[in-house]
Amino acid sequence: MKKAILLLAVGLIALTANAQKMKEANVPPLVKTAFKTAYPNSKAGSWEKENGNYEAEFDLNKVEMSVLIDPNGNITETESEIKVSELSKTITDYCAKNYPGKKIAEASKIVDAKGVITFEAEINKTDVLFSADGAFIKESKD
Repeated sequence: MKKAILLLAVGLIALTANAQKMKEANVPPLVKTAFKTAYPNSKAGSWEKENGNYEAEFDLNKVEMSVLIDPNGNITETESEIKVSELSKTITDYCAKNYPGKKIAEASKIVDAKGVITFEAEINKTDVLFSADGAFIKESKD
């Protein structure tokens, strides 16, 4: 029983260590300024600290978005929710074959600081990442 509790505690710590919700008051001024400069008509609905960077979630023109900003105020990634039907056939075929009987719950388009586009399909709380041409990259559990 003690081992089960210990494993559960370690698992919860690992999950929260990767991304931690935080109050906007605790977000560095450079990061908040970068967000306001890039999205002057939007307000961050929530903030998280993720691997040393800061992620703001917000709505832009009725689209759910998030932006990842480093501590120096540089935008490193943006993520926009898209319709599942906007994913390429290559991606949907891969998901159907490798996750039989499972449905894609959400889809996103991710653009990094260099302009590289990737797509994400969420299936059963697992994020499945693909290159712009639909090639599988990796999966990660939420």
